[in-house]
Amino acid sequence: MTITENAADLAPAKEVGKARRRKEDARLITGKTTWTDNMVLPGMLHLAVVRSPVAHARITSIDVSAAQQSPNVVAVFTGRDLADEQGSIPCAWPVTPDMVNPGHPSIAVDQVNHVGEAVAIIVARSKVAAQDAVELVDVDYDVLPAVVDMEEAVKEGADLVHDQLDSNTSYHFVFDAGEAGTGSDTEQAFADAEVVVSRRFVQQRLIPAFMEPRSVVVQPQGDNFTMWSATQVPHILRVMLATVTGVPEHKLRVIAPDVGGGFGGKLQVNPEEVLALLVARRLGKPVKWTETRSESLMTAHHGRDQIQYVDAAADRDGTLRGIRVRILADMGAYLRLITPGVPVLGAFMFNGIYKMGAYRFECDGVFTNKVPTDAYRGAGRPEATFAVERIMDELAVELGMDPLELRRKNWINAEEFPYTTVAGMEYDSGDYEAATQTALELIGYDELRAEQRRRRETNDPVQLGIGFSTFTEMCGIAPSRVLGSLSYGAGGWESAAIRMLPTGKVEVVTGTSPHGQGHETAWSQIVADHLGVPFEDIEVLHGDTSIAPKGMDTYGSRSLVVGAAAVVKAADKVVAKARKVAAHLLEASEDDLDFADGKFSVRGTPGTGLSIQEIALAVFAAHNYPDDVEPSIDAEATFDPVNFSFPHGTHICAMEVDTDTGMVKIRKYACVDDIGTVVNPLIVEGQVHGGLAQGIAQALFEEAVYDADGNLTTGTFVDYLVPSAADLPHFETSNTIHQATSNPIGAKGVGEAGTIASTPAVVNAALDAVRHLGVSDIRMPLTPERVWRAIHQGGDGGGRAAAVTTAQGLDSASTPLASGDETPGGAL
Repeated sequence: MTITENAADLAPAKEVGKARRRKEDARLITGKTTWTDNMVLPGMLHLAVVRSPVAHARITSIDVSAAQQSPNVVAVFTGRDLADEQGSIPCAWPVTPDMVNPGHPSIAVDQVNHVGEAVAIIVARSKVAAQDAVELVDVDYDVLPAVVDMEEAVKEGADLVHDQLDSNTSYHFVFDAGEAGTGSDTEQAFADAEVVVSRRFVQQRLIPAFMEPRSVVVQPQGDNFTMWSATQVPHILRVMLATVTGVPEHKLRVIAPDVGGGFGGKLQVNPEEVLALLVARRLGKPVKWTETRSESLMTAHHGRDQIQYVDAAADRDGTLRGIRVRILADMGAYLRLITPGVPVLGAFMFNGIYKMGAYRFECDGVFTNKVPTDAYRGAGRPEATFAVERIMDELAVELGMDPLELRRKNWINAEEFPYTTVAGMEYDSGDYEAATQTALELIGYDELRAEQRRRRETNDPVQLGIGFSTFTEMCGIAPSRVLGSLSYGAGGWESAAIRMLPTGKVEVVTGTSPHGQGHETAWSQIVADHLGVPFEDIEVLHGDTSIAPKGMDTYGSRSLVVGAAAVVKAADKVVAKARKVAAHLLEASEDDLDFADGKFSVRGTPGTGLSIQEIALAVFAAHNYPDDVEPSIDAEATFDPVNFSFPHGTHICAMEVDTDTGMVKIRKYACVDDIGTVVNPLIVEGQVHGGLAQGIAQALFEEAVYDADGNLTTGTFVDYLVPSAADLPHFETSNTIHQATSNPIGAKGVGEAGTIASTPAVVNAALDAVRHLGVSDIRMPLTPERVWRAIHQGGDGGGRAAAVTTAQGLDSASTPLASGDETPGGAL
């Protein structure tokens, strides 16, 4: 063995890229950790919320006397009791200057606007006593008409959700590429196009359904308060609570302990968090509130809920000329933290991975008497990807082209990166052809097409379809200047610090707050490589505004590409500080030092040197260090990228559809994602699988349904179908790797990719199975009844007629309400 080979063998293996099991899993899986609801504080009181059983009504009276006299009840508060101090739940994203925000009280004072809105709070010595007293509060309501249908809500003369407003429209947002200078005139492009295809798509309302229900504990200590909350955003929550309640920010500590899932559903300032803080301040006692599962489904914010009117213009040879979109987005009754901004996030992605000259996006935010919508895994990007990938299939049918060949003809080629899209986004890297080719091989595409032909030729009752989703998304929600240009109320930077302990251990402090993403493992791997210290010697601290005082938290696939990038910057600063001390101790010039595998050595003097851990001990002792430096090599950093990151991939679904029963079954599913640098393949695989489960669930299982009176009819897991592992197929997954240029890791983000890409792949597959039977759309979720109705009665299976293909020059997106005719089969 040569000396070179021996040195290579002795060098520590790199951590980044290693499939390490997550170091946090043992405590999370066994439950041996601090969940908010596990907490018991001396003298702690319990809260229960009295909620409105009607969607829209004036409160004429509230009688709390019986509840106040109930055993172990300490206090009862109504909206009037707290009216002067509760403020309004903040909305941080006024997407247009004239956006209408009616305000959102944490507890109703005079009027309720959705089922489940709080009207009183019970405070008791036990949870059971508080819940029992809820039944004793007598509320009289003057019931008003409920507004639940968006298309009806925007019509002239419609009933109003908020009678002090002029309409049910909160805002009208427009992005036109021609006006922005990133594309050509949209109307002219459509007028000149040889083919215009128009469709109406429905993004149904979804419920995050996180594993751990929301829970809040507040402990007052004089005029200081500590809040523990199952939240994704402890730093944002602290700022907003201070703004709403008047508690000074420096007097408020917010801790997100281990959090059992969020999916955007815990990216929120919840009314119950405000109320718990107000009650704790009033009584001077620690309080706890933990929701029931029914409360979670009924009152935690929902996601999606859009009606999309989409037009695609093209030439007969398949060249895409432009896309035009109009969206009705259901805000629910109020604007919560980023409710109006979710559709706007998708506004710049309806063009997908395709080249075109014209693009126009319009969105109306619409109030209804339903629980507010807000961020849900992907937040705006899944809705955009669904629309563009569905309309590409519809265009392929109209042109008589293979849907994959239409995509190939129009997508950005590898040699064209970096590429500025018609929506003004600069995609930095990728190769759509490479990802697609790998996915085709994984799924066995040619064999599946041959089987599909055989089944059609024999009129097999179980037909086979193949659906594509060739997607990209904007991740790393961060560039502060971009967010500012979109009127978002904060920046998107992230902060981190590294503390070198004298015993050689390392503490990494991160401003991101995990709820299942594996930060502790991935961050340890990154720091181990950058500092050359063992993975096991690194501890990652997070989720506590006193320990990690600066941060913008976790959402939008930003943790790795922004949060860990800040960690890398901090590690670089640690090495730079340590270099000065090492040069002094080794009596050498800084320029003559090499740093590798955690050790500084003088170039040309093998066998000598100091490890970075030895330097940490030396500065702790502070017996010998340079005159011009402080005795510390700790460092902190803030990272604000100049661009988003753009993961991409190709997802292919093979779907069996039983034409006799409407039953659908995923036969095979293959996906190839390009997420840039892969830090930990095991974590990536888990994120992809979880994302696929949620995207497929939208296509096949999940839907939050309200009746005409505004009652949620899917308020339990008996009615709201969340799939189990048994309901999902085996996934064939792989990666291509083209590093992002917007962060020092080269990562692009993975947490939302599966959710964004999978839904249109599944729906396109089902439609491909039955198009030859005259089916052009099926309303999600693809329940057996809806599939059967679409096959045997026409329409989309959900009570709407399928949109038509228009001839040259017609403009369906500008007159969307005309497409709402009922099918002969009637509504479900």
